[in-house]
Amino acid sequence: MIDELELLKKDWQKKENRHPKLSYDEIYKMLWKKSSSIVKWILIISILEFALPHLLYLLPSARNSFKFYEQLGLKNLVIILTIIQYAVVLYFIFQFYRKFREISVLDNAKELMSKIIETRSTVKNYIIFSLSMILLLFLLVVVGIYLNDDIGTTYAALVEKTQKISPEKLKKVLMWSMAITGIVFTALLGGIYFLLYGRLLRKLKKNFVDLQQLDL
Repeated sequence: MIDELELLKKDWQKKENRHPKLSYDEIYKMLWKKSSSIVKWILIISILEFALPHLLYLLPSARNSFKFYEQLGLKNLVIILTIIQYAVVLYFIFQFYRKFREISVLDNAKELMSKIIETRSTVKNYIIFSLSMILLLFLLVVVGIYLNDDIGTTYAALVEKTQKISPEKLKKVLMWSMAITGIVFTALLGGIYFLLYGRLLRKLKKNFVDLQQLDL
């Protein structure tokens, strides 16, 4: 079924007198509302993405993760990286909010196209930053395990009741496990980003193309 907006665009381009109400402004307003709604959803998703993981800290297992970082001598570094991550993510959320506010009051097609380009670029940078921080955290854990001479002995003592394994071998197992987990987790999160943000970005791109055609 042909999209209603496509019908309106064709009617406007033909400039048929039997449709006097179909104007450039009306078609532009439809694209403007769609773009504003998309950016609003980008803002909502980014806020939820920032807020929901903090509920995990209510679980004892999540709170104990800091003990693991402390064992590796990474606690202070992880806290610093967390503060930096919070600051940057909040900055991106503010940028999404600002883009939403700016798009909500635009009345010019060229300005709207410019804001769509800026929003798409901001979202892509946000995704790259988020995935990079996750990879960096796992990389630090792998390095921390490698530099910690006691970690193998500590965990070997925990598993010696079920199987015999040397501290050196267990240390390597832990390093490879963290490395593989980091890659898989980042790839899974990248897939989720592709489904959520990617879908919205594709819609914004379509609006941009429609605006280009409308402005011809």
